Amino acid sequence: MLRELSYGLAINEATRQMMEADPSVFLLGQGVNSPWYVGNTTTGLKDRFGPERVFDTPISENAVTGAAIGAALAGMRPVVIHPRMDFALLAVEQIVNQAANWRYMFGGHIGVPVVMRAIINRGGEQAAQHSQAFQALYAHIPGLKVVMPATAYDAKGLLIAAIRDEDPVIYIDDRWLYAYSDDVPEELYEVPIGKAALRRSGSDVTVVATSYMTQEALKAAADLAGAGIEIEVIDVRTLKPLDDALIFQSVAKTGRLVVADAAWLTCGFAAEVAARVVCEVFASLKAPILRVALPDTPAPMSASLEKVYYPAAKDIITAVQKLLNR
Repeated sequence: MLRELSYGLAINEATRQMMEADPSVFLLGQGVNSPWYVGNTTTGLKDRFGPERVFDTPISENAVTGAAIGAALAGMRPVVIHPRMDFALLAVEQIVNQAANWRYMFGGHIGVPVVMRAIINRGGEQAAQHSQAFQALYAHIPGLKVVMPATAYDAKGLLIAAIRDEDPVIYIDDRWLYAYSDDVPEELYEVPIGKAALRRSGSDVTVVATSYMTQEALKAAADLAGAGIEIEVIDVRTLKPLDDALIFQSVAKTGRLVVADAAWLTCGFAAEVAARVVCEVFASLKAPILRVALPDTPAPMSASLEKVYYPAAKDIITAVQKLLNR
């Protein structure tokens, strides 16, 4: 049964239902019970499942993540919340050296079913150390899967798929999306990891987008349609493994590509998509590939500068018009 649910509550429902269905699932992290840290994504879970399965942790990202990885190796299915993706960097040794490698080093005989929810808290004058998006870093690492849902439906379905997966999954949710709502089934369901979604069909330009930039791309598409320009919007949903086939198919049709990813331009995920397209469907391109991304500077604190720093629908529109020489 479908009903409208917000992105944040879809994460909450997925966590609750998986904890009800599987006693090996538990939730830990800093501020796990605090709306200030995690919005409404964990509201009521401690009351329902108790402090043994939902617990706040000391400010020690490395130790907490290591403990979760150890629990996963022992047969549990932990979900670790990093309420600021920035500070998950303190756990990179555990994530990259340990979680990402153990299944390979055990010859595939033992999985590492741990989910690391890394929350992006961009904007709101949070400045350089609280606003960073590191999806390209984790997508670079063999052994990790990286997902970035852009809708409430996918927020629930991808989290369920991530918890059930035998590999470590970096689940990146952006607080700018928490209030977005769409139709979400009440029952448990999975959105397959590794499959992108065609959000809008078009014939003029392909826009490949991640996370909240998918919503901005759809706004841009509606605006451009009024001018007779039809863009095709692909929501990657999973950055690793990436659904190359859908992207290549779309670019082969439109001949033009804009990649929208709200992280830094240099060596970012948008550059990876562009490189793959050039390698595989170069002959189909009618124009250079354009990237809509963050400038190569730290995030500003000023609200007025934030409006310039963070990309939005208007930047996608500008890129599309440039490709079409309009």
